[in-house]
Amino acid sequence: MSLSPEEVERYARHIVLHGVGGPGQQKLKAARVLSIGAGGLGSPFIQYLAAAGVGTIGIVDDDTVSLSNLQRQVLHGTPDIGRMKTDSAADAAARINPHVNIVKHPFRLDAAGAPALLAQYDVIGDGSDNFETRYIVSDACFHARRPLITAAVGEFDGSITTLRPFETGKDGKPNPTYRCLFPEAPPAGSIPACAQAGILGALTGIAGAMMALEVIREIVGFGESLVGRILLMDTRSMRFETMSYAWDPQNPLNGEGADPA
Repeated sequence: MSLSPEEVERYARHIVLHGVGGPGQQKLKAARVLSIGAGGLGSPFIQYLAAAGVGTIGIVDDDTVSLSNLQRQVLHGTPDIGRMKTDSAADAAARINPHVNIVKHPFRLDAAGAPALLAQYDVIGDGSDNFETRYIVSDACFHARRPLITAAVGEFDGSITTLRPFETGKDGKPNPTYRCLFPEAPPAGSIPACAQAGILGALTGIAGAMMALEVIREIVGFGESLVGRILLMDTRSMRFETMSYAWDPQNPLNGEGADPA
């Protein structure tokens, strides 16, 4: 997929970057990426995907912009209060880069609709704020054979990992699933919601930008991804640690007793 003269100038710092270059930028232009959510994580995620020149960006969100969102959801502004986040996000992304095609999905993703939607995209970024959606997305990505970058934040802490459980690692074992990392959701009410516990606004910017970086890496193919590793962030002490995790043979997706269908 060729780049116009305007795009060559726009993406000049990518094109001269060893590991990306013109071929990598063309891969970005041809790619289709889906953002689960247009909130705290989705905002910087979508912004950097648009700026990077990802050709098609899908946005799933059923919520409207509220005043309390604006402390961290930087894709939206005060005039957007009351608008659907998909509309506000699409307008903001278009202002960043008119060469990007934005597809709006203004509904709540559920298990029934996830497979068909995810199949339309090459890479998925999950910035949702609840475990139910994370399990739905991760399971559907496994069956659709789509790479998934998933992040989570709470108060001052964050995490991000990349999942490709439909492939085999260097050790000959399947790559781990989300259920290898979190076999079960925590009990209801054990983790306070953002409205009760609060969230440091700038933390969502860090984590969302890292999601975009991981997606760009998956598309272009440089460096070492976070498959089998989870990056943990503690912004109280500005400590970043990467921990490895492995395939659990008991997991229901690609474990030893999993249904191959």
